[in-house]
Amino acid sequence: MSDFKFIDLFAGIGGFHIAMESLGGKCVFSSEIDPFARKTYEHNFKKSNPTLFNEGMFNDDIRKINPIDLPDFDVLCAGFPCQPFSQAGHKRGFTDTHKSERGNLFFNIVEILEAKKPKAFFLENVRGIVNHDNGNTFKVIRDIIENELGYSFHYQVVKASDYGLPQLRPRVFMIGFKNEGVLSSFSFPPKIPLKFNMSDVWEGECSREIGFTLRVGGRGSNINDRRNWDSYLVDGEVKKIMPEQARKMQGFPEDFEFPVANTQAMKQLGNSVAIDAIKMCGKVMIAHLKTLTSIGDNMGHTKNKGEWTELYSFLKLINDKKLMLSDGNLNINNHADHFNVSKVTTLNIVESCYLLESDMVLVKNETTCIEKKIKVSGFLNNSVLENLAFTIKSGSRTFNIPEFDLIKNELGISIINGGNSNQKADIVLDINNNQISKKNEGFGIKSYLGSKPTLLNASGNTNFIFEILNLQPDVIDIINSINTRTKLKDRIEKIHALGGTFRFSKIETESMEYNLLMVDTLMPEIVSTMLLEFYLNRTNSINSNLENIFNKINKFGTDLITLQVKVKRLLVAMLLGFFAGTKWNGKFVSNGTIVVKETGEQVGFHIIDLVSLENYLFKNIKFDTPSTTRHRFGDLILETDGKVYFKLNMQLRF
Repeated sequence: MSDFKFIDLFAGIGGFHIAMESLGGKCVFSSEIDPFARKTYEHNFKKSNPTLFNEGMFNDDIRKINPIDLPDFDVLCAGFPCQPFSQAGHKRGFTDTHKSERGNLFFNIVEILEAKKPKAFFLENVRGIVNHDNGNTFKVIRDIIENELGYSFHYQVVKASDYGLPQLRPRVFMIGFKNEGVLSSFSFPPKIPLKFNMSDVWEGECSREIGFTLRVGGRGSNINDRRNWDSYLVDGEVKKIMPEQARKMQGFPEDFEFPVANTQAMKQLGNSVAIDAIKMCGKVMIAHLKTLTSIGDNMGHTKNKGEWTELYSFLKLINDKKLMLSDGNLNINNHADHFNVSKVTTLNIVESCYLLESDMVLVKNETTCIEKKIKVSGFLNNSVLENLAFTIKSGSRTFNIPEFDLIKNELGISIINGGNSNQKADIVLDINNNQISKKNEGFGIKSYLGSKPTLLNASGNTNFIFEILNLQPDVIDIINSINTRTKLKDRIEKIHALGGTFRFSKIETESMEYNLLMVDTLMPEIVSTMLLEFYLNRTNSINSNLENIFNKINKFGTDLITLQVKVKRLLVAMLLGFFAGTKWNGKFVSNGTIVVKETGEQVGFHIIDLVSLENYLFKNIKFDTPSTTRHRFGDLILETDGKVYFKLNMQLRF
C-alpha cells in the first residue's frame, strides 16, 4: 500500500493531510468550506501538492460534490462537523440545520463511499457522538456503514495523550475496510508515553504535564474557572496559550505557517485533529489494508440479492436460450416474437463470453482466445434454476449460495465482480427474431426476488430544493421537531398554516437538473410540482399525481395527454439512459430491460416495442419515501444568507 491515494474531507488546515502523507499517501482531493482555513491549507500544501490546487481538486462546499466525478482513491479521511454532537453546542445532531446543513453532512460521506467504494475510511469526531440521542445517532452511522455500504466498523475513544501529545482531546476514531470479511481483526495501536509535556511546550515550568483540550470558543476565562482551557501557570505566572504552543500540542511541524490573524489560527488549531494520534492509527490501518490487499479484497462469495439475481439471469439465459418479451402488465406478449439468444456476456464476469449452441455452450476467453465446449444439461436445468431463485428470494443482506460454486466451476467462471451500480446494462446479448438481429445489445436487470426494484435511487442528486417564502426563522425548530408517522406531510401543512409558501428553487446537483432538461425544458418544474403533491397528499401513482396537479394547478401551458407523454419519456430515459449523478448525452446506454419476476420467470422489454415499455413504467412506477435522515431532506434549513429552504427527495420504485 505504498503510494496509496486518499481524500481529505472537512479538511480544516490539513491534520489528516500531514499524517497520511507521512505514511506514503498522496492527497488527490480535498474539501474545506471555511475561507480562512482554506487560506492556511493552500499556503502549506500548494508547493508539495500543486496538482491538488491546479486541477481544481480543492473543493469548498461538500454539498457541491458529485461523488462519481471524484478521482479514484484508496482511503477516505474526514473529521466531519462535530458541533451538532458536542457538549458545547445545542446537540441537535443530524437535525442541525441552523447553519446550513452541518448536522447531516455525514451523509455526504456516505454517498462518496457508496459511489467510489474505496478500500478503507478513517473518520474522527467528538466522543459525544457515541452517546448522542441515547446512542441512536451512532447506531445509525454504524448500521449504514456496515449493512448498507458493506464496510467493517471499528471505533475507539482516543486521547491525544494516548499517542504522545500533551493534550487531553478525547475523540472517537472510526476506521473501516471494504470486504474485510473473516479478517475482521483490526485493532487500534497500544498507547505510548508522552513524547514531551506542557513544560516543553511552554519552555518553562508548567503546572500541568498534559494540557487542556484545545477549543474554538470560550477563550479568555480566568485560570480558576472550571471552563478554563487556555490559561496555564508557567514559572509561577499565568499565561494565555497562543498559536506557537497550540501548534505543538496538536503535533503540527515547526515549519507549518499561519497566514492569518492569531484569532483565526487559534480557531483553526482548535478545530484540527491531533496529528500524532491520526498518524499512529493510520499506520496500523494501512498495514491491515496491505494484508487484506495481498490476500484479496473479497474474502468470500457473499453477495446481495441484486448481485445474485444478475448471475441468476445470466444462467437462465444460458439455459433457456431465449428471452420472452413482455406486455405492459408484465405478462408474456403473445403478439410479439421472443428473442432467440445466441451469445451472453455479463459485465460482472470478467473476460469470457458464452455462445449458445443447442445443448452446448462454447466458452470463449476473450483475452487468451482459448475456447472450450461444455454440455450444460448435466448441471443446469429448470429445477436447478428454481432452487436458485428460491434461495435468492429467501436470503437477507449478503449471503452465500454454495450451489452456485459447482455451476461456476463447470462454466469456468474464474472472477465475479461485485456489480456496478453505475451501469444501465448488466448483461450483453446477441439476439434475433423476425424483426431484428442485434449483436452486443445491452440489457439492464430489474428483480422482484427481493424488495421491489427502484427505477431511481434516492441520493443527494435527487433532492429538489424549495425556498420557503414568508416564514420567520424562529419557527424552524418548531416545524423540524414534528416527528409524527406522517411527519413530512405534517411539516408541509404546518409551513402552510404559518403563512409559508413553497417556491421551487433548484435541484441539488447540476447533473440531475441537466438530465431533466434534456428530456424536456418543463421537466424540473413538472417533477418538483409532482413531488409536493406526493408528499402532501400521498398520491404516489404517477398517473393520479399528474391528474391532480393538472386539475389543481395547470401552470404548464399544455394538456394532460401531452404531460403524460412527457413523463413517459422521462421514465424510459431513467430506465435506459441516464444516472442522476452524471450528465446525460441523450443516448440510451442499454436498449432493453430484463425483469425477473417473483416466480423466477423472466421477461424482457426492448425499444422495438417502446409503447409496451412506456405503458408498463407509467402504470407500475410509483413515488416512494426514502429515509429523510439518510438522504438529507424534510427539514427546514436556515442558510447563511438568512433564506429558509426545504428539500424533498425523489425516489421511484416499481
